[in-house]
Amino acid sequence: MNLLPNASEILETENSAKPLELYVFIDPTDADCYGLVPILRRLQVEYEQYFTYRIIMKTCLSPQKSLALGPQDTRIPHPALPAVAVKAAEFQGKRAGFKYLCRLLDYRFLKGRDVTTPEVLLEIADLVGIDTAEFSQDFRSVNAAKSFQCDLYISREMEVDQAPSFVFFNNNFEDEGLMVDGIHDYGIYVKVLEELLGDQMKKSVPPSLDELFRRFDSLTTGEIAAIYKVSTRTAERELKKRLLQRRIECLPVRGATLWRRKMDL
Repeated sequence: MNLLPNASEILETENSAKPLELYVFIDPTDADCYGLVPILRRLQVEYEQYFTYRIIMKTCLSPQKSLALGPQDTRIPHPALPAVAVKAAEFQGKRAGFKYLCRLLDYRFLKGRDVTTPEVLLEIADLVGIDTAEFSQDFRSVNAAKSFQCDLYISREMEVDQAPSFVFFNNNFEDEGLMVDGIHDYGIYVKVLEELLGDQMKKSVPPSLDELFRRFDSLTTGEIAAIYKVSTRTAERELKKRLLQRRIECLPVRGATLWRRKMDL
């Protein structure tokens, strides 16, 4: 953990009723970042009443190469395109952007698909149920590229050198942020939130399983077990019930079992 220099000038200025803010730095081409997504999903389920979050795309590209990306570059494969696509999806709302990011990471690390091609990125947009025409227009616009450039600027200003990383802030803009880089046990992130809050947080009651899938679309057996505090066997039994009812589908992929809501429900 490292204390960061004051970065109030680049924090969002709008007032929030929630006392904490998380900046989540993710490189969509880094396998470690895939492991951060279940942690963020669980934090949202259990403690979202205490924080807002912002996804910051950080790639291994040099700043010069990344900043040269323009709308004309979205017609051919490019390593920065996944980050630009996430920014384009976020124009339809934070949840839409997060759903898109999760599905993109599934494609990259579970299915082994090449997510640097425009065709695959448009395919993902269709699968998560966002407006594909609007996404396509935003994806090729200068606004998505500028949004990605803003993320790169934030990374430099906050001195975040690697992804995945969390940077935690309280609602006092004069205070320094607290950075936690890499992947750690879930309890570490809860402890940091409580330290900045100055109090013990009260865990929310998890939503029904159906509501959870409506929010996140796809989850692993382990995530379900952790959220509902049940054994993996119990979680799997409940999931198989919904599988028989054709409410979800099961996707065995690369050593994990992914359960996904049927999109027509």
